[in-house]
Amino acid sequence: MAYDPNNVFAKILRGEIPCKKVYENEHVLAFHDIAPRAPVHVLVIPKGAYVSMDDFTAKASAAEQAAFLTAVGDVARQVGLAGKGYRVLSNVGEDGHQEVPHLHMHIFGGRPLGAMIGKAG
Repeated sequence: MAYDPNNVFAKILRGEIPCKKVYENEHVLAFHDIAPRAPVHVLVIPKGAYVSMDDFTAKASAAEQAAFLTAVGDVARQVGLAGKGYRVLSNVGEDGHQEVPHLHMHIFGGRPLGAMIGKAG
């Protein structure tokens, strides 16, 4: 999947679409999902043009990678999920059901989330 500079997250980063911001630093933006799947559903995105985790780890600087990973933990604490339990998920590619071609981590919480995925077979 190629990076599309007109994807919804790129537009949010450029200020063309508003978001309900939770966290921001030089390399990362986090905001509430507009169609939450749990009582708490926050998206964490790098500010750079990366499609997936494999793209990000191959091309992003060490500072960008550290900021992104740190942001996931910082956001979980900021929205009150640390200590209670939460799920971090990144969908990648067609088989992973990625809808926006910009790397993003979902942070879900606020209720029991059930099993991760169904059993293979």
